[in-house]
Amino acid sequence: MMRARALLRRLARDGRGATAVEFALVTPVMLVLLMGMCELGYQAYVQSVVTGAVQKAGRDSGIQGATPATIDARVLSQIQSAAPSAVFADGYPTRKSYTTFSAIAPEPFVDTNGNGKRDAGECYTDVNDNKQWDADSGRSGQGGANDVTVYTASITYGRLFPVVKLLGWSGTATLSSTTTLMNQPYATQNIPSPKTICT
Repeated sequence: MMRARALLRRLARDGRGATAVEFALVTPVMLVLLMGMCELGYQAYVQSVVTGAVQKAGRDSGIQGATPATIDARVLSQIQSAAPSAVFADGYPTRKSYTTFSAIAPEPFVDTNGNGKRDAGECYTDVNDNKQWDADSGRSGQGGANDVTVYTASITYGRLFPVVKLLGWSGTATLSSTTTLMNQPYATQNIPSPKTICT
């Protein structure tokens, strides 16, 4: 009995295992934080690659004879060099064309009741000729000579560390970039005459 008490007293005073217990408690938290910081750094890097690829694609698209599908494939290839699992979020990038930079706006309308929004029956100018009022007056596609094109690409990719779900993050990240450039003046610009519609 005396031996057992002495042994228990000696164990109570022994602090050799305390470091292992502290390490076991702190390590998981530190690893999750470290992986979260690495994930944020990687995301910033991928975003810079996406931005660079989109800006280059915008410049290439403005040249006469540019092939959108080839340019889009190059964009994805460049992004996949940094994020191999990356794919276009919407299946492909989008292009919208406008006659001028100032035309990147909602279609003009007559605000008869003065509420600041377009209501049914108020006349509007159908800039993109799709027979309905749009908050974005752009036409789909690259446009022609001297047109202004807005090129947007969104991508998704799998995160480096699935454990970041413990931080409440999704297992995939979505990044986007947009550039606005004017097509080269290789021909006379085609400026359509939009109709006024009152429905």
